[in-house]
Amino acid sequence: MLRELRQVRYGYLLGLHILLLCGAGYNPTEIAACLFCSRSSVYRAIKAYQRGQLTAGWFPEEETTPNRRLFYWQRSLLALLKKVPRVFGWCRTRWSCGVLALQLQVQCGYAVSRETIRRALHQLGYSWKRARPRGRDDDPKRIGLLAQIRYLIETLPRNAALFFADELDIHLLPKVGYEWMPKGTQREVRTPGTNEKHYLAGALDYQTGQMVHVTGERKNRFLFLHLLEAIEQAYPASRYPHLYVVADNYKIHTAKAVNEWLVDHPRIQLVWLPSYCPKANPIERAFGDIHDKCTRNHQRKRLRDLVQDVLRHLRVNGPWRYRISSEVYYTPEVTRAVAELEKEANLQAA
Repeated sequence: MLRELRQVRYGYLLGLHILLLCGAGYNPTEIAACLFCSRSSVYRAIKAYQRGQLTAGWFPEEETTPNRRLFYWQRSLLALLKKVPRVFGWCRTRWSCGVLALQLQVQCGYAVSRETIRRALHQLGYSWKRARPRGRDDDPKRIGLLAQIRYLIETLPRNAALFFADELDIHLLPKVGYEWMPKGTQREVRTPGTNEKHYLAGALDYQTGQMVHVTGERKNRFLFLHLLEAIEQAYPASRYPHLYVVADNYKIHTAKAVNEWLVDHPRIQLVWLPSYCPKANPIERAFGDIHDKCTRNHQRKRLRDLVQDVLRHLRVNGPWRYRISSEVYYTPEVTRAVAELEKEANLQAA
């Protein structure tokens, strides 16, 4: 009971009680005995009030870190979570509540049940959720390529258009995701006997958020060429003499047929993304929206119906005004590289 009380009124609320009792004529010893706190807490609250620092959200200076309010076994629990189970000899890649309870008992001698571990993890701000895949993002030309794209965005003329292009796989096999369902039940998603695939190639207009898209039965160079032709047709040369398409180094983008097509169509210029850096492409977020609206937990039995759902989503919803990621394009290294590009452009103009 005392522990729960101290956690609820810790800091600012405790300080208010101290000041009210102090104004009623009680001395620090009586206040500490009445509020079940230490005399030092009384003095800290009074000094903070005198300095004008006792406001909402105030915490004692000596107890600003949350670990000071934890039990010893909870501190040991946090230390365990910073390492993988294999370090302690477990043949596992992830911690479970039961394994954490056993490791605490073996290592520290704390007999704590797995349900107590579960409640403690929730109180400490932890939750059980799915990990997110992450690419290597180790392209040696990464900074220069990102700086070039950012500089192009910041200096894009009014009679030019910039696109972020990529391809999306549409599987008849549903993507499984979270959804609301009654407790004690679990919805079943039917899987096809043989998985079928269709492909979508899209180009996201960075300025308007509109998407130019084509579909095909195969993800090859002809699908990408079809997308480039659709861009050229949707944006006439009389209004857009320059078209920039940002794409990754996937083999269908660098094929010989694509390079030959670009020679005959100089209005379109390809700009390359760094390798293994999906965060640098805003169209990935638009494709994630397609999965959320159309392909995740879907109940379509025919692939053509699922493809029609995707095309209807692209026709009805949108635009997708996704901006470039600040954590990728606005790092100090990229900013310095952009400044160098601006300096070179000014020298050439002079």
